[in-house]
Amino acid sequence: MKILVTNDDGIASQGIYALVQALRKIGDVTVVAPDRQQSAVGHALTVSEPLRVTHIWRDRQFFGYAVSGTPADCVKLAVARLLDQKPDIVVSGINHGYNTGINVLYSGTVSAATEAMLLGIPALAVSLGSFDEQADCTVAAKTAAYLVERYHTFGLPATTLLNVNVPALPESQIKGVRITRQGQGMWNDTYEERLDPMGRPYYWLRGIYNHLDSDPNADDVAVERGYIAVTPIRFHLTDSDAMEQLKKCL
Repeated sequence: MKILVTNDDGIASQGIYALVQALRKIGDVTVVAPDRQQSAVGHALTVSEPLRVTHIWRDRQFFGYAVSGTPADCVKLAVARLLDQKPDIVVSGINHGYNTGINVLYSGTVSAATEAMLLGIPALAVSLGSFDEQADCTVAAKTAAYLVERYHTFGLPATTLLNVNVPALPESQIKGVRITRQGQGMWNDTYEERLDPMGRPYYWLRGIYNHLDSDPNADDVAVERGYIAVTPIRFHLTDSDAMEQLKKCL
């Protein structure tokens, strides 16, 4: 099995390292990931400057390609130029921090998987509920490997990807797996004003995530209750009900 691995936390992150170690046990892994932190860039593509690629070594062996672009850039460039053949599956992660609710729209992790799906490649995004860069990624990595190994048995449509969120808990404390829907949680955002050393103001985004769901089958509720949330996602955005209403009015 040919597996392409990417992320949005950058090729040096602990999450991608743990993911690669787990996936190498079941397939031939190639890493193409951003050369720096790219969280919350969404599905952005680099069009106004060139992409640079650097070979990265870890543990005295070639680890992968670092790209001076976004997660979506990494998938497109890998498939178009860096790989000898199309991968059988793309795995994006392990992201530090949940990608539930509205976060799927902002997430570079989910967008990398979305780009793979658009290219006709099965894909999943994997996130861990901790922003600690040294958090134990073992359970998330094992979950990803389990799903990748069985992905072909799921019978998912080509227009669907899997968004996987794993609580930052020891394996013994994980309550199980829930197949979930995207939750309704939203961010209550503010911009904190600060002054630089020259006395000029700048602004730093801060936010509190509001849980607007109580449904146990919502992704953000499931992970808060100790379950691994597996959410099938598609990106067909047309509002069919609104179409019918507009036809009546226009």
